[in-house]
Amino acid sequence: MQDRATGRALRRVLWGSIVIGAVALAVLGGTLGRLTLRPPEVALAEEPMPGGALVICGGGRVPEEATRRFLQLAGGRKARIVVIPTAHADADGPDVDADYLAPFRKRGVASVRLLHTRSRAQADDLDFARPLAEATGVWIGGGEQHVLSEIYAGTEVERQLKALLDRGGVIGGNSAGAAIMTRVMIANGHRGTVTEGRGFDLLPNAIIDQHFLRRNRFDRLLHILARHPELVGFGIDEDTALVVQGGRRLSVIGNSYVVACLPGNGAFPARTEFLKSGDQADLTLLTSSEAVISSVLDLDEVLEAE
Repeated sequence: MQDRATGRALRRVLWGSIVIGAVALAVLGGTLGRLTLRPPEVALAEEPMPGGALVICGGGRVPEEATRRFLQLAGGRKARIVVIPTAHADADGPDVDADYLAPFRKRGVASVRLLHTRSRAQADDLDFARPLAEATGVWIGGGEQHVLSEIYAGTEVERQLKALLDRGGVIGGNSAGAAIMTRVMIANGHRGTVTEGRGFDLLPNAIIDQHFLRRNRFDRLLHILARHPELVGFGIDEDTALVVQGGRRLSVIGNSYVVACLPGNGAFPARTEFLKSGDQADLTLLTSSEAVISSVLDLDEVLEAE
């Protein structure tokens, strides 16, 4: 028990330093006065928006509420789901049906299909990608995002995913399935050794990092944003999901935080926002004006969840 308490105390010190560092970066960028922490003044409407939806999960356990939201957006019991497990080595194993398809079947959806290949040529084949043309929702599993990029980026699979969003469908993903959703993708590495890959560009003008607080990836995201200061950086922690509707309406689900690093004029974000479950924001307003939503970061709450 003492070891656990000691470890928690050390993590508190570590994350306190990281958050202080983030604020220091804001100061260096001349934007401390814009780092505001207040609830939204006007609740966002719940009606569906054109342009489809993304349910972006930060790794670890997918929050039950995120799964329910994904299926609701896909049509409930009328949902036609396609699962892409390719990022994980288990996708080639004997338990792929039980691991990836059965959980959706148990929810009583209309259909669940698997889409998986190790061949880029096959991924670019219209017949192979046809299940996506009939789907109302697609789930992209976790693993190694560079594998998804190498096989699917720029192929018919990517084109069909974008067509799905255009017709109002939903795409969800966890861990690697989250990272692949932006055009500039963090492929691997830490801090100064971060490597980039090409993602699907389902969420334009953004970049996503997953397992964000659990794996101490603040520095990694800041390094990639220094290369691409025009992008919004979303750091999504484990057991947490960012829902994006219509390319702009944001909401958070889960037990930890989504950290939004908003574009500045130089190497540092203009503003850093911490959002937790229940928080909502409009991405266009968030990036073009004073903060409209943010949560006070409760480090004790995060650490107790571990």
